[in-house]
Amino acid sequence: MSTRDTRTVTITGVGMVPFAKPGASENYDVMGATAARQALADAGISYTDVQQAYVGYVYGDSTCGQAALYGVGLSGIPIVNVNNNCSTGSTALWLARQAVASGTADCVLALGFEQMRPGALVNVWDDRPSPTTRGEMITTAQPGGDLPAPVAAKTFGGAGVAYMEKYGILPETFGRVSVKARSHATRNPLAVFRDPIDLDKVMGSKQIWGPLTLLMCCPPTNGAAAAVVMSEEFARSKGLDASIRLRSQALVTDVAGTFDDNDMMKVVGYEMTREAARQVYEDSGVDPLDIPVVELHDCFATNELITYEGLGLTPEGTAEKFVLAGDNTYGGRVVTNPSGGLLSKGHPLGATGLAQCAELVWQLRGQAGDRQVEGATLALQHNIGLGGAAVVSLYEKIS
Repeated sequence: MSTRDTRTVTITGVGMVPFAKPGASENYDVMGATAARQALADAGISYTDVQQAYVGYVYGDSTCGQAALYGVGLSGIPIVNVNNNCSTGSTALWLARQAVASGTADCVLALGFEQMRPGALVNVWDDRPSPTTRGEMITTAQPGGDLPAPVAAKTFGGAGVAYMEKYGILPETFGRVSVKARSHATRNPLAVFRDPIDLDKVMGSKQIWGPLTLLMCCPPTNGAAAAVVMSEEFARSKGLDASIRLRSQALVTDVAGTFDDNDMMKVVGYEMTREAARQVYEDSGVDPLDIPVVELHDCFATNELITYEGLGLTPEGTAEKFVLAGDNTYGGRVVTNPSGGLLSKGHPLGATGLAQCAELVWQLRGQAGDRQVEGATLALQHNIGLGGAAVVSLYEKIS
Protein backbone atom coordinates (compact mmCIF):
# COMPACT_ATOMS: atom_id res chain seq x y z
CA MET A 1 0.00 0.00 0.00
CA SER A 2 1.42 3.35 -0.98
CA THR A 3 1.72 6.08 1.61
CA ARG A 4 1.06 8.78 -0.99
CA ASP A 5 -2.17 10.75 -0.57
CA THR A 6 -2.84 9.09 2.80
CA ARG A 7 -2.56 10.27 6.37
CA THR A 8 0.73 10.08 8.25
CA VAL A 9 0.76 6.98 10.46
CA THR A 10 2.64 6.87 13.75
CA ILE A 11 3.52 4.16 16.26
CA THR A 12 2.82 5.81 19.59
CA GLY A 13 3.15 2.83 21.91
CA VAL A 14 4.65 -0.67 21.98
CA GLY A 15 4.70 -3.52 24.45
CA MET A 16 6.24 -6.99 24.70
CA VAL A 17 6.31 -9.70 27.33
CA PRO A 18 9.51 -11.72 27.83
CA PHE A 19 9.57 -14.63 25.41
CA ALA A 20 9.75 -18.11 26.96
CA LYS A 21 9.98 -21.78 26.10
CA PRO A 22 6.67 -23.64 25.71
CA GLY A 23 5.24 -24.43 29.13
CA ALA A 24 7.21 -21.67 30.84
CA SER A 25 4.83 -18.77 30.21
CA GLU A 26 1.33 -17.71 31.13
CA ASN A 27 -1.54 -18.65 28.82
CA TYR A 28 -2.04 -16.78 25.56
CA ASP A 29 -4.89 -14.62 26.83
CA VAL A 30 -2.89 -13.38 29.81
CA MET A 31 0.23 -12.72 27.69
CA GLY A 32 -1.83 -10.91 25.08
CA ALA A 33 -3.63 -8.73 27.60
CA THR A 34 -0.33 -7.85 29.29
CA ALA A 35 1.36 -6.82 26.02
CA ALA A 36 -1.70 -4.76 25.05
CA ARG A 37 -1.72 -2.94 28.39
CA GLN A 38 1.99 -2.22 28.05
CA ALA A 39 1.49 -0.70 24.60
CA LEU A 40 -1.43 1.42 25.79
CA ALA A 41 0.56 2.66 28.78
CA ASP A 42 3.57 3.38 26.58
CA ALA A 43 1.35 5.44 24.27
CA GLY A 44 -0.27 7.22 27.19
CA ILE A 45 -3.87 6.31 26.36
CA SER A 46 -6.62 4.09 27.70
CA TYR A 47 -8.33 1.19 25.95
CA THR A 48 -11.39 3.38 25.44
CA ASP A 49 -9.36 5.46 22.96
CA VAL A 50 -8.85 2.41 20.72
CA GLN A 51 -11.34 2.26 17.82
CA GLN A 52 -10.31 -1.06 16.21
CA ALA A 53 -8.02 -3.99 16.99
CA TYR A 54 -6.29 -6.55 14.79
CA VAL A 55 -5.06 -9.60 16.69
CA GLY A 56 -2.71 -12.21 15.23
CA TYR A 57 -2.05 -15.82 16.22
CA VAL A 58 -1.52 -19.07 14.32
CA TYR A 59 -2.22 -21.86 16.81
CA GLY A 60 -5.55 -21.23 18.52
CA ASP A 61 -9.29 -21.46 18.18
CA SER A 62 -11.45 -18.73 16.66
CA THR A 63 -11.83 -15.46 18.59
CA CYS A 64 -8.71 -15.92 20.71
CA GLY A 65 -8.17 -12.22 20.01
CA GLN A 66 -11.36 -11.39 21.84
CA ALA A 67 -10.37 -13.64 24.73
CA ALA A 68 -7.12 -11.70 25.14
CA LEU A 69 -8.55 -8.21 24.75
CA TYR A 70 -11.56 -8.89 26.94
CA GLY A 71 -8.96 -9.04 29.70
CA VAL A 72 -8.17 -5.40 28.92
CA GLY A 73 -11.75 -4.16 28.51
CA LEU A 74 -15.17 -4.71 27.00
CA SER A 75 -15.65 -1.69 24.75
CA GLY A 76 -17.53 -3.20 21.82
CA ILE A 77 -14.89 -2.24 19.23
CA PRO A 78 -14.29 -4.37 16.12
CA ILE A 79 -11.71 -7.07 16.87
CA VAL A 80 -10.40 -8.88 13.80
CA ASN A 81 -8.46 -12.14 14.17
CA VAL A 82 -5.53 -12.58 11.76
CA ASN A 83 -3.55 -15.65 10.63
CA ASN A 84 -0.85 -15.38 7.95
CA ASN A 85 1.54 -18.03 9.25
CA CYS A 86 4.84 -16.62 10.51
CA SER A 87 4.09 -13.13 9.13
CA THR A 88 0.88 -12.91 11.19
CA GLY A 89 2.03 -10.17 13.57
CA SER A 90 3.23 -7.85 10.82
CA THR A 91 0.05 -8.57 8.84
CA ALA A 92 -1.98 -7.35 11.83
CA LEU A 93 0.20 -4.23 11.83
CA TRP A 94 -0.32 -3.82 8.07
CA LEU A 95 -4.10 -3.92 8.56
CA ALA A 96 -3.91 -1.44 11.43
CA ARG A 97 -1.87 0.92 9.30
CA GLN A 98 -4.35 0.65 6.43
CA ALA A 99 -7.23 1.57 8.71
CA VAL A 100 -5.41 4.67 9.99
CA ALA A 101 -3.88 5.76 6.68
CA SER A 102 -7.24 5.58 4.92
CA GLY A 103 -9.03 7.60 7.59
CA THR A 104 -11.26 4.72 8.67
CA ALA A 105 -9.91 4.99 12.21
CA ASP A 106 -7.64 7.30 14.21
CA CYS A 107 -6.36 4.86 16.84
CA VAL A 108 -5.90 1.13 16.28
CA LEU A 109 -4.29 -1.62 18.33
CA ALA A 110 -2.25 -4.38 16.69
CA LEU A 111 -1.63 -7.37 18.97
CA GLY A 112 0.06 -10.71 18.38
CA PHE A 113 0.63 -13.73 20.59
CA GLU A 114 1.41 -17.42 20.43
CA GLN A 115 1.22 -20.32 22.87
CA MET A 116 3.23 -23.09 21.24
CA ARG A 117 3.98 -26.70 21.95
CA PRO A 118 7.52 -28.12 22.16
CA GLY A 119 9.09 -29.47 19.00
CA ALA A 120 8.97 -28.68 15.30
CA LEU A 121 5.98 -27.09 13.61
CA VAL A 122 3.36 -29.55 12.39
CA ASN A 123 0.09 -29.27 10.51
CA VAL A 124 -2.83 -29.42 12.94
CA TRP A 125 -5.47 -30.27 10.34
CA ASP A 126 -4.23 -33.49 8.75
CA ASP A 127 -7.59 -34.46 7.20
CA ARG A 128 -7.40 -31.84 4.41
CA PRO A 129 -4.90 -30.40 1.93
CA SER A 130 -2.08 -28.37 3.44
CA PRO A 131 -2.01 -24.72 2.30
CA THR A 132 1.74 -25.07 1.77
CA THR A 133 1.46 -28.14 -0.48
CA ARG A 134 3.04 -26.45 -3.52
CA GLY A 135 6.24 -25.68 -1.68
CA GLU A 136 6.29 -28.97 0.21
CA MET A 137 6.16 -30.93 -3.06
CA ILE A 138 9.26 -29.12 -4.31
CA THR A 139 10.95 -29.58 -0.93
CA THR A 140 10.43 -33.34 -0.80
CA ALA A 141 11.58 -33.72 -4.43
CA GLN A 142 15.01 -32.17 -3.76
CA PRO A 143 17.95 -34.50 -2.99
CA GLY A 144 17.48 -35.74 0.57
CA GLY A 145 13.99 -34.25 0.71
CA ASP A 146 12.55 -37.60 1.71
CA LEU A 147 14.83 -37.98 4.73
CA PRO A 148 13.28 -37.69 8.20
CA ALA A 149 13.46 -34.06 9.32
CA PRO A 150 10.97 -31.27 9.99
CA VAL A 151 9.51 -29.92 6.74
CA ALA A 152 10.44 -26.34 7.63
CA ALA A 153 14.07 -27.34 8.20
CA LYS A 154 14.18 -29.18 4.88
CA THR A 155 12.63 -26.18 3.14
CA PHE A 156 14.90 -23.48 4.56
CA GLY A 157 17.85 -25.86 4.60
CA GLY A 158 17.16 -26.48 0.93
CA ALA A 159 17.34 -22.74 0.29
CA GLY A 160 20.73 -22.75 1.99
CA VAL A 161 21.92 -25.61 -0.21
CA ALA A 162 20.72 -23.75 -3.30
CA TYR A 163 22.64 -20.64 -2.25
CA MET A 164 25.78 -22.66 -1.49
CA GLU A 165 25.64 -24.34 -4.89
CA LYS A 166 25.05 -21.05 -6.69
CA TYR A 167 27.79 -19.02 -4.98
CA GLY A 168 30.16 -21.58 -3.49
CA ILE A 169 29.98 -20.48 0.13
CA LEU A 170 30.78 -22.60 3.20
CA PRO A 171 28.23 -23.92 5.75
CA GLU A 172 30.22 -22.15 8.47
CA THR A 173 28.97 -18.84 7.07
CA PHE A 174 25.47 -19.74 8.20
CA GLY A 175 26.93 -20.70 11.55
CA ARG A 176 28.44 -17.24 11.92
CA VAL A 177 24.94 -15.78 11.58
CA SER A 178 23.85 -17.79 14.64
CA VAL A 179 26.90 -16.66 16.61
CA LYS A 180 26.04 -13.05 15.78
CA ALA A 181 22.41 -13.55 16.77
CA ARG A 182 23.33 -14.90 20.17
CA SER A 183 25.88 -12.13 20.78
CA HIS A 184 23.11 -9.59 20.21
CA ALA A 185 20.66 -11.49 22.44
CA THR A 186 23.08 -11.31 25.38
CA ARG A 187 21.99 -7.66 25.56
CA ASN A 188 18.25 -8.37 25.40
CA PRO A 189 16.51 -9.31 28.67
CA LEU A 190 13.35 -10.26 26.74
CA ALA A 191 15.09 -12.97 24.65
CA VAL A 192 14.86 -16.71 25.35
CA PHE A 193 18.53 -17.60 24.75
CA ARG A 194 21.04 -15.08 26.11
CA ASP A 195 24.23 -17.10 26.63
CA PRO A 196 26.96 -16.47 24.04
CA ILE A 197 28.00 -19.29 21.71
CA ASP A 198 30.97 -19.75 19.41
CA LEU A 199 31.23 -21.16 15.90
CA ASP A 200 32.50 -24.55 17.06
CA LYS A 201 29.45 -24.98 19.26
CA VAL A 202 27.08 -24.03 16.45
CA MET A 203 28.70 -26.33 13.92
CA GLY A 204 29.00 -29.15 16.47
CA SER A 205 25.34 -29.06 17.51
CA LYS A 206 22.93 -31.71 16.27
CA GLN A 207 22.67 -31.96 12.49
CA ILE A 208 19.10 -31.23 11.38
CA TRP A 209 19.15 -31.16 7.57
CA GLY A 210 21.62 -30.05 4.91
CA PRO A 211 23.79 -27.23 6.28
CA LEU A 212 21.46 -26.65 9.24
CA THR A 213 22.47 -27.62 12.74
CA LEU A 214 20.24 -27.25 15.79
CA LEU A 215 21.74 -23.88 16.72
CA MET A 216 20.92 -22.53 13.26
CA CYS A 217 17.19 -23.11 13.87
CA CYS A 218 14.81 -20.89 15.84
CA PRO A 219 13.14 -22.43 18.90
CA PRO A 220 9.37 -22.84 19.46
CA THR A 221 8.42 -19.99 21.76
CA ASN A 222 5.57 -18.46 23.72
CA GLY A 223 5.13 -14.70 23.81
CA ALA A 224 3.12 -11.60 22.95
CA ALA A 225 3.74 -8.09 21.61
CA ALA A 226 1.60 -5.12 20.64
CA ALA A 227 1.67 -1.70 19.00
CA VAL A 228 -0.63 1.32 19.11
CA VAL A 229 -1.06 2.82 15.65
CA MET A 230 -2.40 6.39 15.32
CA SER A 231 -2.78 9.16 12.80
CA GLU A 232 -0.31 11.94 13.43
CA GLU A 233 -3.17 14.41 13.85
CA PHE A 234 -4.88 12.30 16.52
CA ALA A 235 -1.63 11.76 18.42
CA ARG A 236 -0.79 15.47 18.43
CA SER A 237 -4.33 16.42 19.43
CA LYS A 238 -3.81 14.37 22.59
CA GLY A 239 -0.31 15.69 23.21
CA LEU A 240 1.28 12.30 22.49
CA ASP A 241 4.64 11.43 20.99
CA ALA A 242 4.19 11.31 17.21
CA SER A 243 7.89 11.13 16.33
CA ILE A 244 7.96 7.50 15.12
CA ARG A 245 6.35 7.16 11.71
CA LEU A 246 5.48 4.00 9.86
CA ARG A 247 6.63 5.62 6.64
CA SER A 248 5.98 2.83 4.13
CA GLN A 249 4.82 -0.77 4.16
CA ALA A 250 4.16 -3.54 1.64
CA LEU A 251 2.61 -6.99 1.89
CA VAL A 252 3.36 -9.34 -1.01
CA THR A 253 2.21 -12.90 -1.63
CA ASP A 254 3.89 -15.46 -3.90
CA VAL A 255 4.57 -14.18 -7.39
CA ALA A 256 4.41 -15.76 -10.82
CA GLY A 257 7.15 -18.36 -11.17
CA THR A 258 7.62 -19.08 -7.47
CA PHE A 259 6.83 -22.76 -7.90
CA ASP A 260 7.77 -23.25 -11.56
CA ASP A 261 11.49 -24.01 -11.58
CA ASN A 262 12.20 -25.94 -8.34
CA ASP A 263 14.21 -23.05 -6.90
CA MET A 264 14.27 -23.50 -3.12
CA MET A 265 15.21 -19.86 -2.54
CA LYS A 266 12.00 -18.86 -4.28
CA VAL A 267 10.03 -21.45 -2.30
CA VAL A 268 11.08 -19.81 1.00
CA GLY A 269 9.97 -16.41 -0.24
CA TYR A 270 13.04 -14.72 -1.69
CA GLU A 271 11.03 -13.20 -4.55
CA MET A 272 8.28 -12.04 -2.17
CA THR A 273 10.90 -10.36 -0.01
CA ARG A 274 12.59 -8.68 -2.93
CA GLU A 275 9.31 -7.36 -4.35
CA ALA A 276 8.02 -6.09 -1.00
CA ALA A 277 11.33 -4.33 -0.40
CA ARG A 278 11.28 -2.84 -3.89
CA GLN A 279 7.82 -1.40 -3.28
CA VAL A 280 8.85 0.14 0.02
CA TYR A 281 12.05 1.70 -1.36
CA GLU A 282 10.23 3.04 -4.41
CA ASP A 283 7.38 4.47 -2.33
CA SER A 284 9.62 6.07 0.29
CA GLY A 285 12.55 7.12 -1.88
CA VAL A 286 14.89 5.57 0.71
CA ASP A 287 18.04 3.72 -0.38
CA PRO A 288 18.56 0.45 1.53
CA LEU A 289 22.21 1.41 2.03
CA ASP A 290 21.03 4.35 4.16
CA ILE A 291 19.27 2.09 6.69
CA PRO A 292 21.38 1.45 9.83
CA VAL A 293 19.22 -1.10 11.66
CA VAL A 294 17.06 -4.01 10.47
CA GLU A 295 14.93 -6.66 12.13
CA LEU A 296 14.57 -9.50 9.61
CA HIS A 297 13.03 -12.96 9.61
CA ASP A 298 15.83 -15.34 10.66
CA CYS A 299 13.73 -18.44 11.39
CA PHE A 300 16.82 -20.31 10.17
CA ALA A 301 20.32 -18.92 9.73
CA THR A 302 20.11 -19.75 6.03
CA ASN A 303 17.14 -17.44 5.65
CA GLU A 304 18.87 -14.51 7.31
CA LEU A 305 21.77 -14.78 4.89
CA ILE A 306 19.68 -14.89 1.72
CA THR A 307 17.44 -12.11 3.07
CA TYR A 308 20.41 -9.74 3.22
CA GLU A 309 20.34 -9.84 -0.56
CA GLY A 310 16.55 -9.93 -0.91
CA LEU A 311 16.32 -6.66 1.04
CA GLY A 312 19.14 -5.08 -0.96
CA LEU A 313 21.46 -4.72 2.03
CA THR A 314 24.25 -6.22 -0.06
CA PRO A 315 24.40 -7.17 -3.78
CA GLU A 316 23.41 -10.66 -4.90
CA GLY A 317 26.17 -13.19 -4.37
CA THR A 318 28.00 -11.11 -1.73
CA ALA A 319 26.31 -12.23 1.50
CA GLU A 320 29.26 -14.34 2.63
CA LYS A 321 31.63 -11.39 2.20
CA PHE A 322 29.07 -9.24 4.05
CA VAL A 323 29.08 -11.66 7.01
CA LEU A 324 32.83 -12.20 7.12
CA ALA A 325 33.44 -8.43 7.09
CA GLY A 326 31.13 -7.99 10.08
CA ASP A 327 28.89 -5.69 8.08
CA ASN A 328 25.78 -7.27 9.68
CA THR A 329 26.55 -6.21 13.25
CA TYR A 330 27.75 -3.33 15.45
CA GLY A 331 30.66 -1.50 13.88
CA GLY A 332 29.64 -2.71 10.42
CA ARG A 333 27.38 -1.26 7.76
CA VAL A 334 24.01 -2.24 9.24
CA VAL A 335 23.02 -3.91 12.50
CA THR A 336 20.76 -6.85 11.68
CA ASN A 337 18.53 -8.24 14.41
CA PRO A 338 19.86 -6.29 17.38
CA SER A 339 17.18 -8.09 19.45
CA GLY A 340 18.84 -11.44 18.80
CA GLY A 341 16.30 -12.24 16.13
CA LEU A 342 14.13 -15.33 15.95
CA LEU A 343 17.21 -17.51 16.39
CA SER A 344 17.87 -16.27 19.93
CA LYS A 345 14.99 -14.03 20.99
CA GLY A 346 12.50 -16.75 19.96
CA HIS A 347 9.71 -17.10 17.43
CA PRO A 348 6.15 -17.11 18.85
CA LEU A 349 4.59 -16.96 15.40
CA GLY A 350 1.78 -14.47 15.94
CA ALA A 351 3.93 -12.19 18.08
CA THR A 352 7.10 -12.10 16.00
CA GLY A 353 6.21 -9.23 13.65
CA LEU A 354 5.06 -7.01 16.49
CA ALA A 355 8.12 -7.86 18.59
CA GLN A 356 10.22 -6.71 15.64
CA CYS A 357 8.16 -3.51 15.57
CA ALA A 358 8.73 -2.95 19.29
CA GLU A 359 12.49 -3.41 18.94
CA LEU A 360 12.73 -0.91 16.09
CA VAL A 361 10.58 1.66 17.89
CA TRP A 362 12.87 1.37 20.91
CA GLN A 363 15.89 1.75 18.63
CA LEU A 364 14.53 4.90 16.99
CA ARG A 365 13.57 6.40 20.36
CA GLY A 366 17.03 5.68 21.76
CA GLN A 367 15.56 3.31 24.37
CA ALA A 368 17.31 0.07 23.38
CA GLY A 369 19.90 0.13 26.17
CA ASP A 370 23.01 -1.92 25.47
CA ARG A 371 21.57 -2.86 22.05
CA GLN A 372 21.27 0.74 20.90
CA VAL A 373 22.31 1.56 17.34
CA GLU A 374 23.53 5.09 17.80
CA GLY A 375 21.94 7.84 15.74
CA ALA A 376 19.40 5.62 13.96
CA THR A 377 16.59 7.60 12.30
CA LEU A 378 15.54 4.90 9.82
CA ALA A 379 14.76 1.23 10.50
CA LEU A 380 13.55 -1.65 8.34
CA GLN A 381 11.44 -4.66 9.30
CA HIS A 382 11.03 -7.92 7.36
CA ASN A 383 8.62 -10.70 8.35
CA ILE A 384 7.75 -13.68 6.16
CA GLY A 385 5.33 -16.59 6.29
CA LEU A 386 5.20 -19.56 3.96
CA GLY A 387 1.98 -20.11 2.18
CA GLY A 388 2.74 -17.20 1.70
CA ALA A 389 3.16 -13.56 2.70
CA ALA A 390 6.08 -11.20 3.14
CA VAL A 391 5.72 -7.87 4.92
CA VAL A 392 8.40 -5.17 4.73
CA SER A 393 7.98 -2.01 6.82
CA LEU A 394 10.03 1.18 6.96
CA TYR A 395 10.09 3.26 10.16
CA GLU A 396 11.36 6.81 10.49
CA LYS A 397 12.06 9.08 13.43
CA ILE A 398 11.24 12.74 12.89
CA SER A 399 12.39 15.62 15.06
